[in-house]
Amino acid sequence: MTENNGKGRVLLALTGWEPQVWIDELGKAAPDRKVVLEPNGEADPDIDYAIVWKQPPGLLSKLPNLKAIFSLGAGVDHVFADTSLPDVPIVRVVSANLTTRMSEYVVWQVLDHHRLGPRYRAQQANRVWLEDRDQKAAADLTVGIMGLGELGRDAAAKLRVMGFEVTGWSRTQKQIEGVTCHAGEDGLDAFLASADIFVVLLPLTGETREILNRDLFCRMSKRGPLGAPVLINAGRGGLQNEADILAALDEGLLSAVTLDVFQQEPLDPGSRFWTHPKVTLTPHAAAASMPSSLIEPMARQMDAFERGEALINLVDRKAGY
Repeated sequence: MTENNGKGRVLLALTGWEPQVWIDELGKAAPDRKVVLEPNGEADPDIDYAIVWKQPPGLLSKLPNLKAIFSLGAGVDHVFADTSLPDVPIVRVVSANLTTRMSEYVVWQVLDHHRLGPRYRAQQANRVWLEDRDQKAAADLTVGIMGLGELGRDAAAKLRVMGFEVTGWSRTQKQIEGVTCHAGEDGLDAFLASADIFVVLLPLTGETREILNRDLFCRMSKRGPLGAPVLINAGRGGLQNEADILAALDEGLLSAVTLDVFQQEPLDPGSRFWTHPKVTLTPHAAAASMPSSLIEPMARQMDAFERGEALINLVDRKAGY
């Protein structure tokens, strides 16, 4: 028997996150739906929807009336870590707040490297005053964005406003005003030769796992104003071969990196990333959004689906995002 005006329950399945703030936001956005943290038995018939972040494997597989799964992360690799997922739609979180926060991060880090922020911080720490008259304009640099989905397109638009030339690369061909777009393996070399700063916003799939490796770094342009390229990864930790990144920094294949994500999180206190002079790191904070900005669109989608409308922002299971 379902509860709350005939509407089924919403299962909130989170690992590593405090659930109460999400429960509170669901209570505001969907007051007519009961939220539970675990099913009433593995085949609970009253659960209609699941909102998940790294849900326990097998948790969703036997829920007979589950209509859709909503991911609380911009990426969905954490959902697919469960190999027993039921055959129901999976919805990516798309939020204007999340998109804006990611673009803020990308612009911040691109500008920081462009305007020599790491160099000046090192000089300050050592009380060194060196006047630098050779400041390039934004138009002198090209930013290459790997991943041209919602986040990549918005970041590209904001970087163009700042004056940067922007190129992009994605699995399939995209058309974006003012952005030179490359696609697939055939377009990768041209893309890697096009930019001075590379921003990575790719989803994590079988094809992109550890794509940020020595081979890729060797193919990047080294002819720009910064010399060796800069790498900024705000996508997923699984995209990067971390030993290769450190070696590329030591060898001069990369001039600097900003990393917001890592293979293992929290980052091991013994990692060289903490102390490497060419590394800027942030604690998976690039697109930290308010829970209300994520939950409210999900609640709207649930209500729309109940009215017979199609779900939007669906995950392509074959592509993995």
